[in-house]
Amino acid sequence: MRGEDVSQESLFSTVHLNTFVPQDHPLRSIRVLLDQALANLNWLFDGMYADSGRESIPPERLIRALLLQVLYSIRSERQLVEQINYNLLYRWFVGLTIEDAVWNHSSFSTNRDRLLDHDVITELFEEVVNLARKQKLLSDEHFSVDGTLIQAWASQKSYRRKDDDSGPPTGGGRNREANFHGEKRSNETHESKTDGDARMAKKGPGKEAKLSYMGHTVMENRNGLIVKAAASQATGKAERDVAVSLLADLAGSKKRTVGADKNYDTAGFVKDCRDLNITPHVARNDNRAGGSAIDGRTSRHGGYQVSQRTRKRVEEPFGWGKTIGLIRQLKVRGLPKVNGVFMMTMIGWNLTRMRSLQG
Repeated sequence: MRGEDVSQESLFSTVHLNTFVPQDHPLRSIRVLLDQALANLNWLFDGMYADSGRESIPPERLIRALLLQVLYSIRSERQLVEQINYNLLYRWFVGLTIEDAVWNHSSFSTNRDRLLDHDVITELFEEVVNLARKQKLLSDEHFSVDGTLIQAWASQKSYRRKDDDSGPPTGGGRNREANFHGEKRSNETHESKTDGDARMAKKGPGKEAKLSYMGHTVMENRNGLIVKAAASQATGKAERDVAVSLLADLAGSKKRTVGADKNYDTAGFVKDCRDLNITPHVARNDNRAGGSAIDGRTSRHGGYQVSQRTRKRVEEPFGWGKTIGLIRQLKVRGLPKVNGVFMMTMIGWNLTRMRSLQG
């Protein structure tokens, strides 16, 4: 017998939102890990809000929503709020019921900025790393470092002389024309009028220069988890200077090693690592003026070869973050917000990797 195409909702429903999510769905184990980390941040959340007044969006739900944006490649917060409204999986993960009203996207952005003002994303990253350490997923002896360029949310047309206060180009309709060909431009004399923290940078000789930031990570070599992360301005020395500062924050005093590519083969970086009681397993750049800063006393050991093979895995979080996460091209401006997006992307990588390691 043919069924009738008639839609008539029941007055009452007894179905729980949890029943719509398959028991083996990846987000179930990721939410368990995330909630364990969030439970250790109650002291920080309590200090962010007044004791009385109108209730704000719970910070735990804000963070879960931001993680969804990373895991499902949602390009904007307006689209994120829209999808949470009609997607039952997203509602369940965030912590909303079917009847709960979803926040306005502007309210969401305002409360998101509150998280950045109180360094909540940074503290959450540390809690996720501590959670991995408690589960014995981290190595405390062998690490790798690397950096990557992140395209800023600013165009070449906004890159003008610092003393140029004439405003944006005129004429040409919405996409206005700007002729900068043949003009000598550098970060010392020019800046982006759209994003003042972005810097012009390129990946290598012959590559196109773009307004960019730089993301830095320290990876432990056992399971490929990120233990330290930070974003910075894209300067010529940022890749090595930030790496040294991140390595200095590593806990413990035992002898450690750090693998890196040829960009880190400088006398300054090698000396800074040794001052931190870290053996630099840096790829030798024998074409560098003066020769490589790594001599045979280091490169002759088998551990050096192991580090050189393993360090290539440090590229995997960058590739994941640029294809699935939010760091291929940023949708925020200013270094504090860029750092928040980069750290949240690395949190997403760690949680996804931890789930896989747990089977």
